[in-house]
Amino acid sequence: MRVTCEVVGEGSHDLDLPADATYGDVLESVGLSTHEASVLVDGSPVPEDRTVDSDHVRVLRLIKGG
Repeated sequence: MRVTCEVVGEGSHDLDLPADATYGDVLESVGLSTHEASVLVDGSPVPEDRTVDSDHVRVLRLIKGG
């Protein structure tokens, strides 16, 4: 499954994921954890253990170090 993942404020990634991938796997693929970011589909957050059912997602970082 091919998914476009936009990390808000940081750019987009084209991901090739297995058919049974979860939204937690999406975060892992872009180097983030479920503790520091949320996945949004159509503007709404989705659970990390839900199977990916969209070909475009946005990731919103909740914590950004500095």
